[in-house]
Amino acid sequence: MKQKVFVFKVFFELIRCAPHLLLFALHKNRKIIYADVDRWVKIYALNYSRPVSFLYLLSFYPEYRNVFYLRVGAWKYLINIICPKLSTLYIYTNDVGKGLFIQHGFATIIAAKSIGENCWINQQVTIGYSNETDQPTLNNNVTVNAGAKVIGNVLIGDNSIVGANAVVVKNVPANCTVVGVPAYIIKKDGIKVQAGDQKL
Repeated sequence: MKQKVFVFKVFFELIRCAPHLLLFALHKNRKIIYADVDRWVKIYALNYSRPVSFLYLLSFYPEYRNVFYLRVGAWKYLINIICPKLSTLYIYTNDVGKGLFIQHGFATIIAAKSIGENCWINQQVTIGYSNETDQPTLNNNVTVNAGAKVIGNVLIGDNSIVGANAVVVKNVPANCTVVGVPAYIIKKDGIKVQAGDQKL
């Protein structure tokens, strides 16, 4: 029964999201779109082909729709009518590397200067301005956990993790985990940092 429901759901999405599939196959950014799908497939351990996985993600993960619409530019205004994005997730950054993953994404604002490859962003996150011009930059493989704030002209280095509810207003070196308000380092290169070395 469960398998029949799934087949019906995929068939329904195939009809509803035919324009999405055309963009998936033909858009100039399709290589980045494929990389995004592959990352989400890996995280959620899906065992379907890439096109079926794409339909699955569109169907069950509204936050994935926001990522896909980011990739297809002006087409998003048309296809969003057919398959609405998550309305409380705002992505104002155009320079976003492949493999962006957003978990839940509720009440999240992303207004970074740029975001590297394979970044992970959770719900109730703010990544944005401290004034009219200053925006954060996230390098590759950065994770920003639930409720965190990354504000102003700061750089988050490769492979770094911003802990839940942390407030980052200074640069974070590569391979670090930061927590707290204001944020401080608790791990560097996977090793716990001593109290005297925790400041950013």
